[in-house]
Amino acid sequence: MKLATLCYIKENDKTLMLHRIKKKNDIHNGKWNGLGGKLNPGETPEDCIIREVYEESGLTIKYPVLKGHLTFPKFSKNEDWYVFVFLANQFSGKLIDSPEGHLQWVDDNNISNLNLWEGDFLFLEWLKDHRFFSGKLVYKNGDLIDHHVNFY
Repeated sequence: MKLATLCYIKENDKTLMLHRIKKKNDIHNGKWNGLGGKLNPGETPEDCIIREVYEESGLTIKYPVLKGHLTFPKFSKNEDWYVFVFLANQFSGKLIDSPEGHLQWVDDNNISNLNLWEGDFLFLEWLKDHRFFSGKLVYKNGDLIDHHVNFY
């Protein structure tokens, strides 16, 4: 199982999104995502998301809020992914030219117009709930075939 993080950084009704277009052999190529990545040995999810956001954007987030976790069975190379999902609205620094893709502040009302994974449309709504969530998104050949969520 791969452990990873994902963060949506918010400011003034906009969300920082990453258009994944720069890495070769990227399963997310052409998709828009939040920022994040795999945990290194010994890292907490909070350590990881602070590091990943800085590496991908040049921003240092403060007080990331863990909103839930997602399970993606056999998502890539027949491996399960377990992703800690954060929101952040306190940060410092200036955006860099990301090695992952193109960064853009997107009006929250326009996110649904982006090329997202189908399941992202679901959990972006779950992020609006005040409760913690545990979701499972099942993909086959890039298509969402099943999902469910519990709120706590």
